[in-house]
Amino acid sequence: MGNLILITGGARSGKSAYAESLASATGNDVLYIATALPIDNEMEARIAMHRERRPSYWRTIEAYRDLDIAIAENIASKSAVLLDCVTVMLNNLLFDAAVDWETANFELIAGIENEARAEFQKIIDCAAAYNIPFILVTNELGMGLMPQSRLSRMFVDIHGRMNQMLATAAQEVYLCVSGIKVKIK
Repeated sequence: MGNLILITGGARSGKSAYAESLASATGNDVLYIATALPIDNEMEARIAMHRERRPSYWRTIEAYRDLDIAIAENIASKSAVLLDCVTVMLNNLLFDAAVDWETANFELIAGIENEARAEFQKIIDCAAAYNIPFILVTNELGMGLMPQSRLSRMFVDIHGRMNQMLATAAQEVYLCVSGIKVKIK
């Protein structure tokens, strides 16, 4: 059975750097799953920063959907899988639905959330199937002010439920604060 490791924290808390150090410690054959889309100049800059920081010999997949298939096609001889990040992946999955979030009813939102949950379950299932670490990076949202818009509040709520699902399945969970990691599970 594999080892699912969830690393959470706020923005610029050091979670990606910690995840990369864990992955590096497993060997050189890391499968890196980048979930960000270059939708604007800021995201392009963030993606470039992550590319520059990780070793060029890691195998990188840029995707956020049907990751079970991508993992199966690329897992041979890998020492670890690192997915960065759950938050961006969820954002992409929710916006794929192309609904008016401000007026969407509960049933529609619940259906979209269930589709996202199924995508994360695929990752949990992959982690259980392979005998290597699966390291997932996520943000810890909702510890500050409640967002003003309905869309933002729904995202925080759905994201929190996805993090709970992943943390429940994980063998280890770390919280990063100001570059310091704390093992919480």
